[in-house]
This record gives sequence, C-alpha cells and structure tokens, in this order.
Amino acid sequence: MTFSLVARCSESGMFGMAISSSSPAVAARCSYARAGVGAVASQNVTDPTLGPKMLDLLKSGLSAPEALARITAETDFMEYRQLLAVDGQGRTAIHSGPRALGTWSEAQATDVAAGGNLLATGDVPQQMVDAFLASTGHIGDRLVVALQAGQKAGGEAGPVHSAGLLIVDRVAWPVAELRCDWTEEDPIASVTRAWDVYKPQLDAYVQRAIDPRDAPSYGVPGDE
Repeated sequence: MTFSLVARCSESGMFGMAISSSSPAVAARCSYARAGVGAVASQNVTDPTLGPKMLDLLKSGLSAPEALARITAETDFMEYRQLLAVDGQGRTAIHSGPRALGTWSEAQATDVAAGGNLLATGDVPQQMVDAFLASTGHIGDRLVVALQAGQKAGGEAGPVHSAGLLIVDRVAWPVAELRCDWTEEDPIASVTRAWDVYKPQLDAYVQRAIDPRDAPSYGVPGDE
C-alpha cells in the first residue's frame, strides 16, 4: 500500500523522508524524524509506535542496524511490518516481514533507504535510491525527485491517494511537514507544489520561532 524513502544529507546533516500510498493520510501514521538522530518509516499494516521507539534507540547510541535488530527481537507481529531507518552516520537498515503485502522490495545505500509493498514492480525502491543519490541540492528537492522516480517506476500497483514530505534540521520541530492526506488526483504532484511554495520560506519560519525580531515580514495584507 506504500512506497517511501528515508534519507540523510551528508552536507547539511538534515534528515527527511518522503512517502506515498493508496491509503489516506499515510504520512500522519508512517513518517518519523528527529533532528540530529535519524529518520524512520514504519509501514505495511502500520504500527505507529515503532517510529518513536526506533528514534529513541538511535538517540541512545545504537546504529540503525543495531536499533532495528533490537526492535525486531523484542516486538510482536514484526512479520507484518516494514521498517526503514537511517542514523546520524548515514548507516541504514530495513526490515520487511514475510507477510508484507503483495509485491514488496527494498533498497539501500549510505544515507538513504527505500522500501515499498503492494508495488507495481519490485524495482521501485532501487529507482528511488538511485534518483536520490544522483540528485543534488536541498534534501527536500532530492526527496521529491526520489518520490517522483518511484512513481515513474510504477509506484503502487493501484492509484495512490496520499503523500507526505518530512524534514528536520537542528531544531526540535520539523522544519517542513507537508502532506496531501487524500485526493483522487495526484498526491505526489500536490506535495511537490507545496514544497515549491514552502521551500523559499522555510528559513524564515524557523527564524520567526527562534527570534521574531529578526524575521522577515509575513508578506500578507495588513503586514507592515
């Protein structure tokens, strides 16, 4: 029902993830990231507790493979789960349980991991990883490129209806959390358009939180 990618930017230290699914509001249940710690996707018959648990283990000093091994050993029903993680050193780990739905597959490299289930083709995650690694610039741009590559490679076997983009960087809250929770059209295109609008304002929103005295104007009617 889902294809996703978690990633780290080796230059900026930002973490992010991108995801799309035929299910509604997939990003609300499956996307997790913590500045300075890592990014996690928990999908396929989703258990939303796994993302925070993985991030806590990464924060404690475990690597992505070590944290995933701990979760897999201590958690019931992992045969139904698909879990992807990247840590602060760019190490990645993926668990795809044998009861993952339909055609499922995974791919990973330093700084990036992708996985999916109920896919049109098993090549989707590798195409996403390759696209991320071949791209440059802001991690948000690279995540969008990777998500589009997964869609171009066939994406999910049926139509997707939701998508999301999550980015963290140095502060305690996500610096970008963009979602399309349901559409009969193209949720990836919707999130891409939202990113194009949000990206130029991202730093200003962070500055407004840290010290509004130095923040740029809001640019809305009535703002002086």
